[in-house]
Amino acid sequence: MTTGTMSTEKVNGLTKEQVEILECAFNQGNKHPDPTTLLLISAEIGLSEEQTEEWFKQRLAQWRRSEGLPSECRSVTD
Repeated sequence: MTTGTMSTEKVNGLTKEQVEILECAFNQGNKHPDPTTLLLISAEIGLSEEQTEEWFKQRLAQWRRSEGLPSECRSVTD
């Protein structure tokens, strides 16, 4: 059952607004946010720091795959 385009619509357990804020932070070059930035983003969108950090990890892996890179960075020689 879909709810249409309501602002509370969930995408992977997150609202559209939460995803937009996370994507905005990620696309502004903040692919590896420091703990303070994670805390601020978490507070803004109402998620735990752990949930926010996990979103960034998953999004980074997705971005790396789209760039033809391994989903996880191992070493310089990989």
